[in-house]
Amino acid sequence: MNSQRYTEEALVEAVSVLGWDVRNDDIRVEIGGTQVSGIDVGEVYNKKWQSPIGTRKYNKDAFIVIKNLSRSPFEPSKPLDREHKPHHGKPESNTKVEASDQQKDSGESASELRGAP
Repeated sequence: MNSQRYTEEALVEAVSVLGWDVRNDDIRVEIGGTQVSGIDVGEVYNKKWQSPIGTRKYNKDAFIVIKNLSRSPFEPSKPLDREHKPHHGKPESNTKVEASDQQKDSGESASELRGAP
């Protein structure tokens, strides 16, 4: 289905393409692209730039979201059925490479590796 101008028929077609059952599925309509003021501005505030706490504003690019909660693939995370052993784990031995070991690999002297002149 291509993007098309909103009509009731276009909405019915979209629901049909998705295979939703409008009579039995838990379908919700929400508005996205909004903001709620979370700052207590007190009694005296600049009404042009500030809003009282809890005031909802709709952005110019707000949008409508239609969700079918009956067909949501979301599953909460579950504990592992085994002991967690990350592949990177904690090093068993000291992994710090000495300058003499680096010298063997690079061919530079230890003083050159330390940045000494």
